[in-house]
Amino acid sequence: MRIFALVLLILLGWLQHTLWLGKNGISDYYTVNNEIDVQRQVNEKLHTRNAEMFAEIDDLRQGLDAIEERARHELGMVKEGETFYRIIGEESH
Repeated sequence: MRIFALVLLILLGWLQHTLWLGKNGISDYYTVNNEIDVQRQVNEKLHTRNAEMFAEIDDLRQGLDAIEERARHELGMVKEGETFYRIIGEESH
C-alpha cells in the first residue's frame, strides 16, 4: 500500500510539473497570451496608419487641390506670378 501511495504521489508531482512548467503548460499559455496582446496593439497601429494612407490616396485621386497643397508644403513650389515670403523668427539666446 505504501508503494502504491508513493507511486501516486510521484505521478501527481510529475503531472503538476508538466502542467505548470512543461511544454504547452500554463507558463507558455501566459507567454503566448502576452505576445498576442502585443501583436494586437501593433496591428491596431498599422490599421490606423493604413486607413490614413488610403484617405490620402483618395484625396490625391479626387482633385488637384490636394496635389497642389502637397507640392507647396513638401517641395516648396510656388505658382507662376506668385511671390513667396518666408518669415523667420529671431533667435533667442
